[in-house]
Amino acid sequence: MFIDKDTGLIIGAEQIASPNFDDRPEGVNIELLVIHNISLPPGEFGGQYVAQFFTNLLDPQAHPYFMEIASMQVSSHLFIRRDGALIQFVPLHRRAWHAGASQFQGRSRCNDFSIGIEMEGTDTDPYTEAQYVTLAEVTRLLQQAYPALGQGNIVGHCDISPGRKTDPGQAFNWGRYLQDVGLPDNS
Repeated sequence: MFIDKDTGLIIGAEQIASPNFDDRPEGVNIELLVIHNISLPPGEFGGQYVAQFFTNLLDPQAHPYFMEIASMQVSSHLFIRRDGALIQFVPLHRRAWHAGASQFQGRSRCNDFSIGIEMEGTDTDPYTEAQYVTLAEVTRLLQQAYPALGQGNIVGHCDISPGRKTDPGQAFNWGRYLQDVGLPDNS
């Protein structure tokens, strides 16, 4: 895998274009990586529901929970399935709509300066070996392309939206992940 800096695409990832993005503010650099989790319906893995959700194609009749979320317009730059497959929805140099109301080190609007990675999972289900391998590989690519990420500006959604979000949850092994990418675990 590698990043095409001109297109903002990770070559080697499956590409599914989401309409849910816009331009980052002028002069704003990518300085933060946000780890999330998602499963649709909640607690169920596999299928195309996450991709449908990020592309505004989710059928609200397909599951009772979908009635609550089908009208939302959200996205993430990247999604890592349970088998480690990587899907890209938004070019890295564009602003994906993943963090919502958020704050990092006194700066609000984290979508402006972050990349979002969704892990297929829940707060309480252990993530898979394949997911950690892909996440570490992608993180190392991102660190090379965006130097601030090499300084450890990597957080969970829960860290930038406390009280509102809990993902990636207690099942996410931060120590293992940070070791895999060569960063200290300061928790």
